[in-house]
Amino acid sequence: METPQSMKVELARWNGGKGIDLEGWLAGSGNYALAVGYLTLFWPQLVEFEGYVLREGFSVDSLRGFERAAGANRRGVEAVMNHLHLADLHGPDAEGFSVDKALVLGHAMKAIYEAKLAREFPHRPCAVEFLIPESADALEDYQLTFWQLDKVDAAS
Repeated sequence: METPQSMKVELARWNGGKGIDLEGWLAGSGNYALAVGYLTLFWPQLVEFEGYVLREGFSVDSLRGFERAAGANRRGVEAVMNHLHLADLHGPDAEGFSVDKALVLGHAMKAIYEAKLAREFPHRPCAVEFLIPESADALEDYQLTFWQLDKVDAAS
């Protein structure tokens, strides 16, 4: 993985200016509680519910509301129920969020979710999308979502 440019200055300060790599930085800065917490994002619990594939802990009331919306279909309902705004991962660290971090996180999380869904739901092929806003600086608009492919989409 390429180290985001916005982190290189911070990493270079470590070890009396000799620098440190991301793994060493994580070992010196992270903690086990955060590592366990990150699993809910990077390897989420997913469930099947009434033909949907959803993140565990979803709101049935929200699901029903999206189902009742004009023009609702399974794909759209799943996509909105499963979407995640990357800017919401660390609300208190909004100043630390940047385009380069959004891109690294989004592309990695897309690959992780693709692997997770294929492993756990081989009978329900899914699409995972990393949404990159037209304006790169619109950090609140970087999103990840997934939905089941239609049988026609899955066959191609």
